[in-house]
Amino acid sequence: MKKVIFSPLIFALVVLLGIVLIPNKWIEMIIPKNRVAEAATELNPFMFQGKYIQQKMLDDPRYLPVYGSSELARLDRFHPSNYFKETHAGFTPFLIGRGGTESLIHFLNFSEHTNQLKGKKLVFILSPQWFQPNGTDESHFVPNYSSLQGYDLAFNQQINPALKKKAIKRLLTFSPVKNDPILSTLYKAEITKDPWTKRKAMLATPIAKVYRSLLIKKDLYYSLAGGFQRNRELSPKVRQKTWKQLAVQADHIGARKSTNNHFFVINSQYNHIKKMVPSLRDTKEGASYGVSPEYDDFQLILDLLKNAGAEPLFISIPVNGKWYDYTGFPKEGRLSYYNRVKSQIQAEGFQVADFSSHEYDPYFMKDTIHIGWKGWVYTDRAIKNFYQKTATVNVVVRSK
Repeated sequence: MKKVIFSPLIFALVVLLGIVLIPNKWIEMIIPKNRVAEAATELNPFMFQGKYIQQKMLDDPRYLPVYGSSELARLDRFHPSNYFKETHAGFTPFLIGRGGTESLIHFLNFSEHTNQLKGKKLVFILSPQWFQPNGTDESHFVPNYSSLQGYDLAFNQQINPALKKKAIKRLLTFSPVKNDPILSTLYKAEITKDPWTKRKAMLATPIAKVYRSLLIKKDLYYSLAGGFQRNRELSPKVRQKTWKQLAVQADHIGARKSTNNHFFVINSQYNHIKKMVPSLRDTKEGASYGVSPEYDDFQLILDLLKNAGAEPLFISIPVNGKWYDYTGFPKEGRLSYYNRVKSQIQAEGFQVADFSSHEYDPYFMKDTIHIGWKGWVYTDRAIKNFYQKTATVNVVVRSK
């Protein structure tokens, strides 16, 4: 009887031990060759929080990484992933980000690949909503935080030490880091001269390395399993069209899909907020995106990319002007953000496609905060100019 009772448990332990002890190289050998191509539009959080797939992508010149947040999931026909596939642009956008993926999370991700960023072109889409007065919070940080990236930062010797210390001090304010006794000990040892803390870090280092190796193996298994394909609105109607023709096409689609409100918001989204709209009028009086801890978090990204020798294009998208006016959000509170973030980027010598003058363009935004049909047309042109080394990235497209 005992054999019958305990044999499943023993079998499970043997299998688990086998999974842990399989050499990483063996797992890598059976990861499908097309996994990177599949992952380009999956927006799979396991990929964001790992490193194997992104390492392969960054080593492949066919891919142009595009970093952002929830707007990346709006895969209409003008979305860069769809537009550049249909027009056979010679490169494939690789999407990295989801809702709540703000500067600090992107910094951790970039730090994972510092040695692969030299001379690498990449696109980074900024959202004004990141720059809240209190900065990113636990609800946005926790679901997007990667333990693997957190531990790798602790052992990363390639990042500028002063930059690393700044990042660690900020990371220690969030629960997944400060409540991890091993990682927080390693981090605290980086920013203190206290000998006792440094001794504790020495004792914790072997445990940290073992745990990190398990996280690396976990990432490989997730890479082997893959994610799921998203629905994409691929359309041949974008082929062989001028930018003006694409903007007109975007106008027509936006007008057809945004008929139940005067904010130029897509019907399906407006239906979700319709009952609340009257109560939201003038509720944002005195608000501003001009002052936020997010600027310091964003500076971490700028410093890392500059030190690594990366070649980024930043896309500064606007808010929906009609909606923000309705809620009473002052124009000054928006302009202060646009001007400050643009100056911050240009101070580091990086390129920025600044679309802040398009707050009131119909269908530039798809809803109250996410980039829409015409917005993607502008973005596509900026990306194409950037990729082809065209000097002008501040795009002007006139549809009327």
